Amino acid sequence: MALAKKWVFFFGKGKAEGRAEQKNLLGGKGANLHEMTHLGIPVPPGFTISTEACVHYTNNKKQYPAGMWKQVEENLKKVERVMGSTFGDPQNPLLVSVRSGARVSMPGMMDTVLNLGLNDQTLPGLIERSKNERFAYDSYRRFIQMFGNVVLGIDKQAFERLIEAQKHAKKVKLDTELAAADLKELVGLYKRVVKDKTGKDFPQDPKEQLRLAINAVFESWDTPRAVTYRKLHSIPGDWGTAVNVQTMVFGNMGENSGTGVAFTRDPGTGERRFFGEYLMNAQGEDVVAGIRTPQPISQLKKSMPRVYTELERIYKRLEKHYTEMLDIEFTIQGGKLYMLQCRVGKRTAAAAVKIAVDMVKERLIDQKLAVLRVDPAQLDQLLH
Repeated sequence: MALAKKWVFFFGKGKAEGRAEQKNLLGGKGANLHEMTHLGIPVPPGFTISTEACVHYTNNKKQYPAGMWKQVEENLKKVERVMGSTFGDPQNPLLVSVRSGARVSMPGMMDTVLNLGLNDQTLPGLIERSKNERFAYDSYRRFIQMFGNVVLGIDKQAFERLIEAQKHAKKVKLDTELAAADLKELVGLYKRVVKDKTGKDFPQDPKEQLRLAINAVFESWDTPRAVTYRKLHSIPGDWGTAVNVQTMVFGNMGENSGTGVAFTRDPGTGERRFFGEYLMNAQGEDVVAGIRTPQPISQLKKSMPRVYTELERIYKRLEKHYTEMLDIEFTIQGGKLYMLQCRVGKRTAAAAVKIAVDMVKERLIDQKLAVLRVDPAQLDQLLH
């Protein structure tokens, strides 16, 4: 009997079934998560559903390939074993994030769903485990909004209006100033939005939530926006996107948690300095959304020296391994650092030239590779 085709690839606890070279199969984000896991870098465990599964789904009237869902369930069990918590368990729930990842970076094509696995039953377990009611309701509110928007297609504004009204009523400026009771009230209001807009209650079964989120990622490959983007950038339509399902780490757990993005060198000048920003008590989308003003990464050195030292060690190691200037994403949960992504960093023409020259001097790359690293169009831009 032929071996069943592998659609799902596990990574966690220093072991990973994929590698950096498998971008075509695992997508850019997935391949690098597997690679970082191999390197022993703290990456929250999870699994990647291959781009081939997406192509199959697209070409077969939105049907999963045979055996894929079974592999998803098996890999979920592996994650549960590593984490010591169970997906959908009321006492000790495992929560996951679901993110897309095509072979090439397609920014803004598909949003992320965080905090998946929360429902009315698992919420008390999260409160109990974190001893932090405000954090749990904040995570549930975020989940309903992201899932409502990304998976159920409800306009973000339907939720945003409610949180703005709540802040206004409580006379506060920031989301972080809302108390647990305010967020609890919002959860009820958000659920009502879902019911009004879709005619159905917010899905409470975590497996159903996961299935719908995976479908949404697969389907995001063929949204009009993504199709236009692919045409503009000559990306073939039959590449598909991978799906990364990963254990949630929480940057919104209080003042010793946070999230940030950084470059291993300055993307504007190419100068060899760690460049980035972070926000305490926040989740990833808060940094990008610009709701609150982030701190420069140098501030982290003062406020959390131990975390900063570890981050510095990791980024230097990654840069040496990839011999590239990288763009990284990280989360700090309760003072512990986790890496969520690394990819080749976008840079200006001037920076591209400086980085290429510097990396030859540092003996990271040879001259031939340095020349290839600078795009002719960038050089043209620079000389003009």
